[in-house]
Amino acid sequence: MSEIVKLPLIGDKAPEFVAQTTKGTISFPKDYRGKWVVLFSHPADFTPVCTTEFFSFASRSEEFKALNAELVGLSIDQVYSHMKWTEWIKEKLGKEVPFPVIADSTGKIAMQYGMLHPEAKGTQAVRAVFFIDVERFVRAIMY
Repeated sequence: MSEIVKLPLIGDKAPEFVAQTTKGTISFPKDYRGKWVVLFSHPADFTPVCTTEFFSFASRSEEFKALNAELVGLSIDQVYSHMKWTEWIKEKLGKEVPFPVIADSTGKIAMQYGMLHPEAKGTQAVRAVFFIDVERFVRAIMY
């Protein structure tokens, strides 16, 4: 029997974690105190839909900053893969990815946020978005 995972609900405090990212280590959500956070997951680096998603977020990152919101990406790929992929996006598409991408190679963070189906045999996170407010409460979820 697999571990039961509870998806954080709207109004819950965002689950805390420390993680390696493309921009160094972060302590989440503590490092984003006083800011809104858009935490989004993608299934895998170097895939067409995920690349389009990252290009779009990167293109609008200044708009998010103007709204006091930070973007944070996540997948269960290794940090090296994330770094090569974001370099590829910059080289091939001309867009730098200015936000951190969490390397959740163990899937532990994805499990905390209900981004992995407990019965699934695959190792990809679902596409999910969590909107977290300045007080670290989950305010909206898109799956």
